[in-house]
Amino acid sequence: MTRQTFGVGIVGLQPGESWGAIAHVPALRALSEDFEIIGVANRSRASAEAAAAACDIPRAFGSVAELVAAPEVDIVAVTVKVPHHLEIVKAALEAGKHVYCEWPLGNGLAEAQQLADLARGRGLLGVIGTQVRVAPEIRYLGELLAEGFLGEVLSTTLIGSGGVWGAEIDQRNAYLLDPANGATMLTIPVGHTLAAVREVLGEVTEVSARLATRRRSVRVIETGEIRPMAVPDQVLLQGTLESGAPLSLHYRGGMPGGTGLLWEINGSEGDIQVSGPSGHAQMVPLSIRGARHGEGELRALEVPQAYRFSAPEEVIPGNVARVYTRMAADLRDGSRSAPSFDDAVALHRLIAAVEAAAASGGRVAPGAL
Repeated sequence: MTRQTFGVGIVGLQPGESWGAIAHVPALRALSEDFEIIGVANRSRASAEAAAAACDIPRAFGSVAELVAAPEVDIVAVTVKVPHHLEIVKAALEAGKHVYCEWPLGNGLAEAQQLADLARGRGLLGVIGTQVRVAPEIRYLGELLAEGFLGEVLSTTLIGSGGVWGAEIDQRNAYLLDPANGATMLTIPVGHTLAAVREVLGEVTEVSARLATRRRSVRVIETGEIRPMAVPDQVLLQGTLESGAPLSLHYRGGMPGGTGLLWEINGSEGDIQVSGPSGHAQMVPLSIRGARHGEGELRALEVPQAYRFSAPEEVIPGNVARVYTRMAADLRDGSRSAPSFDDAVALHRLIAAVEAAAASGGRVAPGAL
């Protein structure tokens, strides 16, 4: 019996540079038994035609409305900038399509809640691109903790570099400097990394935070233009996990010569470190070191090959492919293994709590928002 292949329409594809091109297209093509790329929609038909030709995609749609109306499209992949997510995801759901939307789901908690409610009300699958949750290293880390490698988790600490929010920025990413766009260091790299924290350590039940802007301006690389830094380039938070263990996190804008990502978990029976070359945990190769008490220095903990199933070897399309694999299983079996819109709402709620705590100077419980 031939198993069903799902038709995917991609919204937002710029050959060679956009997330859709470097992540979704190779991920979907690696999963050809599950998915078929039907076509692409961009801001104009001409742009869609150019992208379709460059990426060898069969069809260019003249608009999002045309794409979501196509009967052969089962899933709409939304890979555009955050301010456009609400309109496009809503149109797809109202047309009866399942959706894979890149993180953040909405421009803030209210938009994310609206889209999650709509997907649930229509009986459609909404999948969110917090792909670090299914990265082999994070899945293996979760198993180590579940098996008691650390004993009881006593505390966890993260240091990360945001990359983009430094002294310079390329022109296509300059929209990240405007807080109104909902795409900041807090929502993107910190948000993705917090998705991994929640995956392996559980919910954050309370936070206090400080958001600071230390760089006042940024140079646009291509033009030399100096633009104001209107978003925080320092994110600091303290929190409490549902287990009672304390959490601390500090992300810095830019790429200093020091730590890219260092996540330490201290337990009653041992310690683990997860590290990577930048704080975008969803985009970089991660390594795990650990030791139980009495074993001496931390040693490399190699991820078993079983966690690296048939997906592209490259980190970015590989992790996106792993989300798509779960999505296919959910659509066929009625399971709920892929990161969902409801999961996205919970993560948006945590970020909203960080923002509220920073604004008030007090402690905020995400569950109260």
